Amino acid sequence: MTKTQWILSQLTRKLWFRSSLFAVLAVMTALLAIVIKSFIPSGITGLIGTDAVDKILGILASSMLAVTTFSLNIMVSAYNTASSSVTPRATRLLVEDRTTQNVMATFIGSFLYSLVGIVALSMGAYGSQGRVILFFVTLVVIVMIVITLLRWIQHLAQFGRMAETSQRVEEVTQAALVSRLQDPYMGCSPWHVSDELPDSLIPIYAEEVGYLQHIDFSMLSDFAEAQGIYLYVAVQPGAFIHCSTPLAWLKTSKSLAAETVKDAFTVDQQRSFDQDPRFGLCVLSEIASRALSPAVNDPGTAIDIIGRLVRLFCLRVQPDIGDTRFPRLFLQKPSIQDMFDDAFAAIARDGAGMIEVQIRLQKAFIALAQFNAARYGSDARRHAERAIAFASAAIPIETDIERLRTLAKGLHQP
Repeated sequence: MTKTQWILSQLTRKLWFRSSLFAVLAVMTALLAIVIKSFIPSGITGLIGTDAVDKILGILASSMLAVTTFSLNIMVSAYNTASSSVTPRATRLLVEDRTTQNVMATFIGSFLYSLVGIVALSMGAYGSQGRVILFFVTLVVIVMIVITLLRWIQHLAQFGRMAETSQRVEEVTQAALVSRLQDPYMGCSPWHVSDELPDSLIPIYAEEVGYLQHIDFSMLSDFAEAQGIYLYVAVQPGAFIHCSTPLAWLKTSKSLAAETVKDAFTVDQQRSFDQDPRFGLCVLSEIASRALSPAVNDPGTAIDIIGRLVRLFCLRVQPDIGDTRFPRLFLQKPSIQDMFDDAFAAIARDGAGMIEVQIRLQKAFIALAQFNAARYGSDARRHAERAIAFASAAIPIETDIERLRTLAKGLHQP
C-alpha cells in the first residue's frame, strides 16, 4: 500500500478513532429525530408516555458512564497483565483489538446519545412526534448495548491471557510471513546477495534514527520511472536505521531526488508487525524467554512457543516470483538465517538448563530440516549444535546431554 494508505490504516486502528466515529454517529442519530419529526403522524404520539423516553435516557446515561469507566479499568488491567507476564511488545495487539474497540465505542456512543437526547428533550426540541422517533431509536440502542455486553463478557474470559496473546502474535506474524513468502521481493526485481552494485551509484542516507516501519514502493517506482533510473532499496522493513544507514542506491545526486526517496520511508521509534515478519518472530521468542526466566520458571509456555514457531516456518506458500510490479526497483529477500536467529537463539540460551526445553528444540530443528532440507537444513544444524553447547554448560547430567546429541544425529540423516 502507499504511504497515505498505510497512515490511514494505522489511524483506523487507534482506540480513539472508532470511539469518535461512534460518538459522532450517536449525536447525529439523536438529532435526526428533530429533523424528521414532521413526518410522523400525530395519531400515534399517544402510544408513548410523555416521560417514558426521559426516564429511559436517564438510566442509559448513568449506566453507560459507569460501564465505560469499568471497562476502561479492565482494559488497563489487561494491558498491564500482558506487559508483565507476556511481553510489552504484545500489548500493541491488545490495544488494536477490534472487539475491545467496538465495545468501548458502543458504550461511549450510547452515553453521548443519551446525553444529547436528554438535553434536546429539556429544550423541547423534539415535541410529541419527535419523542416517538427517539423512543424507538432508544430501543434499538438498548438491543445493541445488550448484544455488546454479551460479547464483552465472552471476550473478557480470554482477553490479555498468555495463550490468547501468544495466539494473537502468531496470527499477525503468520499474516506478515505469508505476504512476504508469496512476494519475497515485495513486487521489486530480485537483488541477490551475490549481486554487486553497478558503478557510480549514489547512496541516499537516512535523516532519522529509529525502526523502518513502511516503504512506499509505488512512490519509489513512480520516481524511478520519471527519472529513467534504477533504484536499489538497501534496507528491509524492521531494520534499525540511523544517519549513516543508506536507504537506497541510485544514479543521481540531486537534492530534490534525495528528498523524494527519503519521503517513501516511514521511520518510527518502535517496530511494526505489518511488513516485518521478523518482529513477530522476535516477540514470540521474547515470550518464551520471559517464561524461562527464574522469576517465572514456566517451561511449558516456552515449549508452546517453540511449537508455534515450527508452525510458522512450516507454512506452505508458493512464491509468485513473476509478479514484478516495480521493475525499476531492486530488493533483497529476507534472510532465513536471520529469521532462525530471531526465533531460536534466545530460547536456546535461556532454556539451557531445562532438558525438556532442549529436547523440544532438537525435535523442532529435526522437523524443520525434514520439512524443507534445502531451505532450513543448514540453519537447523547450526542452531542444534549451538543449543547443545548451551545445554552442555548448564546441565550437569551427562546422560541428558547424550540424549540431546542422539536426537541431533537425526539432522544429519537423509
